[in-house]
Amino acid sequence: MTTDTQPGLGPDLIAALLQRLSPFYAPTPLLDLPSLAASLDVAQVLAKNEGHRALGSFKSLGGTYAGLWALARTTGMDIDELLDPERAQTPLPALITASAGNHGLAVAAAAKFAGGRARIYLHTGVPAARVRRVESQGAEIVWVDGTYDDAVDRASAAARAGEGILVADTSSDPDDPAVADVVAGYGVIAAEIRRQVEEIGHLRPTHLFVQAGVGGLAAALTTGLKDWLMPPAMIVVVEPEAAACVAAALSQARSVRIPGDLKTSADMLACGEAAVSALDVLRQGNARVITVSEAALADAKSRLREANGPDTTPSGAAGLAGLATAVAAYGLSQELALDESSRALIIVTEAELEKDAGRWHRTRDH
Repeated sequence: MTTDTQPGLGPDLIAALLQRLSPFYAPTPLLDLPSLAASLDVAQVLAKNEGHRALGSFKSLGGTYAGLWALARTTGMDIDELLDPERAQTPLPALITASAGNHGLAVAAAAKFAGGRARIYLHTGVPAARVRRVESQGAEIVWVDGTYDDAVDRASAAARAGEGILVADTSSDPDDPAVADVVAGYGVIAAEIRRQVEEIGHLRPTHLFVQAGVGGLAAALTTGLKDWLMPPAMIVVVEPEAAACVAAALSQARSVRIPGDLKTSADMLACGEAAVSALDVLRQGNARVITVSEAALADAKSRLREANGPDTTPSGAAGLAGLATAVAAYGLSQELALDESSRALIIVTEAELEKDAGRWHRTRDH
């Protein structure tokens, strides 16, 4: 294999690989939002705008990188050979995954870059706009009644039956290689933040408020930022009240699948069971978890826009919802050592779909 595409490399080399695929994998902006900080009575709020990433969300980093390496492991090709338009067009195995929209989109993009196929399992609650985005990458959609977790089960069963290669972003296996590759891709965000804070001349943040679905992003940022943040170096995982699977798992010291329909306006976070590998990282990083109401999610979306931040969805604004919830609750702010000297970092994880429809679908055709 070529040395610049070996799996297990650090975030800079992963970023270089992805930027070969599309210029939209370039680093995303780190925004300083002083009016938002003033309204929350903290010293600073920095917002990493992942809506400017390829495909409109941070998921493109993990799913695309993991999808390419899944094909490489299975076929014995290196990444350069997979991406070479002159290679013999031998059929590739299909990439399979479950998704609420963004991860499936990223895996489908990986298949498209390699000239292969993707089969994406979506639960019937996935909005039409997200379905169209996945279809735009040429993927086959398989519909599953129930929740995201039901789709996860169906995709896993399909892979076990030999229908393709599973590129999951969650697993009960702590050593799942695809999940590890997904999280490694997300690590690019942490590396960019560290570099941008230094280049701009900001003081390092003291608190990270990061949303969780299955926990992969929170785990990647815990790994990449925990030892870099200034004291108290607080990692705060934010979940919707209706889908607090990380909170349930950490409280019970084991992965559990929470009951219910998981309905929330933060539909990208509507997950009932966290990834075991992510939970291990969050425990080791002493991450705290808070849940937020639907009202807080809606308010955060509006509040971000009013502060000259990016347009996003309730899922994308969930980190801000967590910060605002913590500031408003005296006991919680005390527990998190959050005060007027705190410098908070949030991740705006995706663009607002309808406003940016079509902008993020430009990929290299084969």
